[in-house]
Amino acid sequence: MTTSSSSLLSEETKKRSQLRNSLDQSFIWLTRIFALAVAGTLLWIALQVTVEAWPAIQKYGAAFLVQSSWNPVVDEYGVLPQIYGTLLSSLIGLLIAVPIGVGTAILLSENFLPTQVRTVTVFLVELLAAIPSVVYGIWGIFVLIPILNEVGKWIHTYFGWIPLFSTPPTGPSMFPAGVILAVMIVPIITAISRDALISVPSALRQASIGLGATRWETIFLVIIPSAFSGIVSAVMLALGRAMGETMAVTMLIGNANKINISIFAPANTIASLLANQFAEASGLQVAALMYAGLILFLITLFVNIMAEWIVQRVKPI
Repeated sequence: MTTSSSSLLSEETKKRSQLRNSLDQSFIWLTRIFALAVAGTLLWIALQVTVEAWPAIQKYGAAFLVQSSWNPVVDEYGVLPQIYGTLLSSLIGLLIAVPIGVGTAILLSENFLPTQVRTVTVFLVELLAAIPSVVYGIWGIFVLIPILNEVGKWIHTYFGWIPLFSTPPTGPSMFPAGVILAVMIVPIITAISRDALISVPSALRQASIGLGATRWETIFLVIIPSAFSGIVSAVMLALGRAMGETMAVTMLIGNANKINISIFAPANTIASLLANQFAEASGLQVAALMYAGLILFLITLFVNIMAEWIVQRVKPI
């Protein structure tokens, strides 16, 4: 009787193990299918955009990247000012958002605040990511620009000899566009950085404090280095988000197709160019806009590749 029960138990255990292995294999294959589907969709989008942009690629070639003229009347197109505006506005946004986002992540990941206050603060920060970009744009026009104009006038008065501040602020320009991008990407940096900081094993904190380190020494010398790969991922993801932002930047940047070193002068981005002109474009202008979109796609892809490379280089062994 005992032998029979043991045999039945062994058979049941074997069946459960086989079922578990079968489910594991099914999950692995399902995950692979979804991953290949995502990669295939990405390649399909790139191919479709390339096909639509091919007439402009044939006509303008690499010169499209270094020309500044955008004149649909005579079919003269160049995207250099838009590339410059895309990169500079994103850089301004990162310079403002990274210290704020990482600092907020440290505040919310360590026990600086009571649990209830921390929970509400986390919710409010993440809520910023749910606000539509057009709402940010309207807020920027009626609230942010008047404030930044006063700040810009003071900066121009005392530091106007610096090329970055050489023009007086008059309204929509690179400066408010960069600031609004900072506001929009702070939740991304904060949320991902906080997750990375929370994931650091508590044993590292305890060991550091046990060796005599202060709380801030533990944070800056142990916690942040351990979570650095996650923080870098957050920054790079935010950079990609900033470069692709359309409506808020279109409403605040001034949409001037020219290069001006001063951040108080109107400028343009690739996303803004597409938003402003695609609806009324025809003929070769459509191909030129598709070419510009392809360039933005490649820039974003390059940023993500560099992010992965940096994460792999700084990942703890």
